[in-house]
Amino acid sequence: MGLRSAPVALDISINRDVCMGSGNCSFWAPGVFDLDDDGIAIVLDADAQPEDKIVLAAQGCPTQAITVTRDGEKLA
Repeated sequence: MGLRSAPVALDISINRDVCMGSGNCSFWAPGVFDLDDDGIAIVLDADAQPEDKIVLAAQGCPTQAITVTRDGEKLA
C-alpha cells in the first residue's frame, strides 16, 4: 500500500472593504459563510460544504470579495 497524503485544505479569504453583505455566499454555501454584526461576510467553517459549493459561492459574490485558493492555486 502506498502512502496517501492528506487533502490540502482550501484557503478562503474575504476582502471586508469590498464586501457589500449581499448574503449570496451564505445562500450558496451555508455553514461556510455568514454575515457578522456589521453585515460583512465571514468564514465560519471551510469544511462545512463541498469544494464545488464554496467555489460557486465565491463566484456568485456580486463584488468578487471572496477568494478561494488551494495550495497556492486560485480556484475563485
